[in-house]
Amino acid sequence: MALTAFDRELIAATQAGLPLAPRPYDSVATVLGCTGAQVRERLAALRRAGVVRRIGAVPNHYRLGYVANGMSVWDVDDTQVDRLGELIGGFPGVSHCYRRPRKAGVWRYNLFAMLHGHSRGEVLAQAEQVAGLLGDACRGRDVLFSSAILKKTGLRLRMAI
Repeated sequence: MALTAFDRELIAATQAGLPLAPRPYDSVATVLGCTGAQVRERLAALRRAGVVRRIGAVPNHYRLGYVANGMSVWDVDDTQVDRLGELIGGFPGVSHCYRRPRKAGVWRYNLFAMLHGHSRGEVLAQAEQVAGLLGDACRGRDVLFSSAILKKTGLRLRMAI
């Protein structure tokens, strides 16, 4: 897909994030001199073409009061990991859940779920709920708590417009 001048302006206007506004696409449209519908339609086309991989919210959990954040790691039966991961991903305190390969003799965990809470105790209680859901399919687990806030950003492109 060849990018148009408008595509380049749109990417430049949105790559640092959408404005925190009731109608963010309309706010971008005002800057670009078009309509909010045009912004939405073009971003959808860029996404379908694979130019834009995803559009999503990246919350700052600390600002929302979730100061205890722990990556729960699980050694789950490989034949059930996908099904169980789907269930865990729907838990209210889970922001993301995914499968990763094991590393023999080094790392036995194959299912990861990021848990967020107002305290370590709350996160550990969530981990107990997850353990209950996993049942006998789970052979081991741990919770690795965050020790620092990492800045989350997506790809940034430098473009001549």
